[in-house]
Amino acid sequence: MTEDEPSASSGKPALADRRGVETVYQPAEDSDLLARTAAARVAPGDHVLDVGTGSGYVAATLAEAGADAVGVDLSPLACREAADNGVSVVRGDLVAPFRADAFDLVAFNPPYLPTPAEAEWDDWMEAALSGGEDGRRLVDPFLETVGRVLTPGGEVLMLVSSLTDPDAVRAYARERGLESEVLATEKHPYEELVVLRFSPGDY
Repeated sequence: MTEDEPSASSGKPALADRRGVETVYQPAEDSDLLARTAAARVAPGDHVLDVGTGSGYVAATLAEAGADAVGVDLSPLACREAADNGVSVVRGDLVAPFRADAFDLVAFNPPYLPTPAEAEWDDWMEAALSGGEDGRRLVDPFLETVGRVLTPGGEVLMLVSSLTDPDAVRAYARERGLESEVLATEKHPYEELVVLRFSPGDY
């Protein structure tokens, strides 16, 4: 989700209206890969956070695996839908609403599609899809702040795409004290989806 709320000031019709699609990101191959990978790593009672929860799919999957799961999203539409789907959800920007050392696992399926500025549309669905020019509009700020909310021994699982340059993402994380490894990959016609694990102080 974006740090600033989309507005109608641009005069452009809402992207979702033009596309005839949902206004909240719905589970797709990326959500499923992240959810399956994360669910295999949680233990009953673990405190987990699903950042950019959208419909709440990843958080719900982790709750089904026995975790104490909460979602966070900046979009009020996503928060409403996640709550309707039975997910405990907080409206907020990335990990900002949460206290330090709160979570054993943080999962994030960020908006990662590289999008030129002239192609941007000012609505919540665009916020859920667009990763900005390099696909890392929210990836980098997330990596800069997520360590604060991890318990000792906690970990981060983030879904990235080959379109987003996973090696560059890992290098950026390492510069900020997060070691990483590839946990899962899945090839699709136009990209490869990658689940990266990040943790502080592993090296």
